[in-house]
Amino acid sequence: MNRRRAPSAWRLVTVSLLIGMSGCAATSHEVVVARGPGRPGADWGTRAERTGYAETGRYAEVVAYCRRLAGFSPHVHYTTFGTSAQGRPLPLLILSRDGAFTPAAARASAKALVLMQNCIHPGECAGKDASLALARDIAVTGELAGLLDHVNLLIMPIFNPDGHERFGPGGRINQQGPREAGWRVTATNLDLNRDYIKADAVEMQHWLRCWTTWQPDLLIDNHTTNGSDHQYDMLYAATVHADTAPEVAEWVRGRLLPPMLAGLAADGCRTFPYGDPLDRADPSAGYAAAVEYSPRYSTGYAAACNRPALLVEAHALKTYERRVWATHALLRHVLAAVNEEATQLKAAVAAADRQSVAQRGAGKDGTLVLQMGRGAGSEPVVYQAVAQHMRPSDVTGGLVLEYDDTPLDVETRLYAEAVVAQTVRPPAAYLIPPQWDEVIERLERHGVEFFRLRRAESLDVELSRLEDVTFETRPKEGRFGPQFKVSRAVGQREFPAGTVVVPLNQRRARLAVHLLDAEAPDALLRWGLFNAIFERKEYAETYALEPLAQRMLAADPALRAEFTERLQADEQFARSPGARLEFFYRRSPYWDDAWNLYPVARVLDAAALSRLSRGAARP
Repeated sequence: MNRRRAPSAWRLVTVSLLIGMSGCAATSHEVVVARGPGRPGADWGTRAERTGYAETGRYAEVVAYCRRLAGFSPHVHYTTFGTSAQGRPLPLLILSRDGAFTPAAARASAKALVLMQNCIHPGECAGKDASLALARDIAVTGELAGLLDHVNLLIMPIFNPDGHERFGPGGRINQQGPREAGWRVTATNLDLNRDYIKADAVEMQHWLRCWTTWQPDLLIDNHTTNGSDHQYDMLYAATVHADTAPEVAEWVRGRLLPPMLAGLAADGCRTFPYGDPLDRADPSAGYAAAVEYSPRYSTGYAAACNRPALLVEAHALKTYERRVWATHALLRHVLAAVNEEATQLKAAVAAADRQSVAQRGAGKDGTLVLQMGRGAGSEPVVYQAVAQHMRPSDVTGGLVLEYDDTPLDVETRLYAEAVVAQTVRPPAAYLIPPQWDEVIERLERHGVEFFRLRRAESLDVELSRLEDVTFETRPKEGRFGPQFKVSRAVGQREFPAGTVVVPLNQRRARLAVHLLDAEAPDALLRWGLFNAIFERKEYAETYALEPLAQRMLAADPALRAEFTERLQADEQFARSPGARLEFFYRRSPYWDDAWNLYPVARVLDAAALSRLSRGAARP
C-alpha cells in the first residue's frame, strides 16, 4: 500500500464557492425563487409545476410526457434502454439538434454527449422533475435551445422504475415533500448506486449496455441529500482526484466547476462540497468533504472509465420547489459550461483513453490508484449552518438534535484534502480460466476487451494467495463478500483452451483492474463472485494421514527439524493433534493447492502476450 498526497482540487472550488456566495443576494434560510424552470402554460407543465410542487408524476405520466416532447419537437427522440425486473421499460429521452438519435451517430458527432440520470433512488426525485422541465425549456419553449449548440443530451428520467412505483407518503422520511414519492431500492431490494461494478440488478445490466454503446463524455447523477440541515440549496462532488485520469480531472477543475459555481451563485443558489460536519452537534468542529468514491458508485465508475462525473445532491430539507429549481439551475449551468468547453471535454476524454492504452491505465509512476482517502489538510471556511440545539427526549431517553430556520454562519475548517490510500502496479494482462463464466459475462457487460486462448498454454504468471479469510455475517447488497490479505508469488501454470485473456493496453484498463485485481477494494472477488474457492472439498482421515506423516518424517530430515522447531515454539500447536496432522497434510501431495488461490492470474511479461494462441475476441 502506498499513501501520498494528491493536489487539492477543492482549493479552487472553495475559492469559487466563496466568491460566488459573497455576491449572493439571498440572506434568509428559505429565499424566494429568483429564477427557475420556464413558466409554461398548464398544457406543458409537469406534474410538479401544476400542483405547486406538492406532487411528482408517476411513471406512466412521466413516460407520456417524454413521448409528447418527442412528438412535438424534431430535436427530441424517445426510446427505452431495457426493461426493469418487474417488466417496466426503462425510459430514455434523447435531445439532439442534428438528429444524433443512435449511439453511432452520437459517437460520430463533434458535439459532447452528456448523460443525465435521475431516480436511481426514486424518492430523490427533484432531478426527474428538473430534467423534464429542462427538456421542455430546450425543445418546446425554446428558452434554453442554445444548450444543444455543442451538446447532445441523454436523459434517463427514471432509472429505477420499480422502486419509483413503490409509491406513497412513506417513501422519504428525511425530506420535505413531495407529498408522495418512490422507494430507494429496486424490486429485488438492491441499491443501484452500489451496483455499478457487480451489476447484479437487471436495471444496471441495461444501464451498462447503454453506457458502453453510447459512450457519453460526461455523467450527471441527480440525488437528494440526507443528513444535517444548513443554508445550502445544493451539495456537489466531482471527479477531480488522483483516481481520475489527469486530463479529465483537470477539465472538471478548470473548465466545469468554476463557471457552474459562479452561475449558481449569481442565481442566488447556495452550494457547498458534498459531505457532512465532523460533529453534527457542533459545526465549528469542521466539515469533511467526501473524497472517496469507489467504482461501486456512479462517480467512481465513471472515473474508472476515464469519464468525468458530477454528483448532484439537492438539500432534502428545502422545499420541493426549491430543490427542483436548484437542480434545474445547476443542470442549466453545467450544460452551458459544456457548450463552451465541448471540444476540450472530448479532447480530455480521448487523451485519457489513449493514455490508458499506452500505460495500462497507470499514471506516470506506473501505478494505478485503487482507493482515495481524506488527508489531514484543511482550510478555513465560513460554513452556512442554521441555528440548532440539543433537547432532551422522553422517547429516546437521550438528547435529540433540533434545527430551526435561523441562519448561522460558523467559522470552521473544510477538510477536503484527498490523498492516495492504495495503489497497484497493473500487469500486462489478466487470465481467467473459462469455467468462471459469470465473471466473464460481467466483463462483456462492462465493455472490457478480451480474447480467448485457442489452445492450452503453459505460462509464467503471478498468482494471488488469499490469507486470513473472513466473511461478513450479514449480506451486503445481496452478497457475502470475503475479506482477506493478498500474498503474491510467481509460478508456472497450465491454462486450458478457452481461457480469457484481458490485455490492459485498452481504454477500459482502469476498469479492468478494479474488476479483476485481488487488491482492488471493489473487485468481483470481494463481491463474492469467487466464493467457491474458499471452501475445502477434500479432507484426510487420521488413519490415512498419521502413517503418511511418519513416513514423511523418516524420509525428510529438514521436515523433521521444522516440525520439531514448531513444537517447541508454538504451545497451542503442540497441544493440538489436528493441527499437528495438518502440518503434514499441507506439505503432502494430497493437499488442495487451489484452496484460497485466486484463479485470476496476472501476466507480468507483455512480450508473452504476442506468443499466445488467439481465439475469439470480445466485445
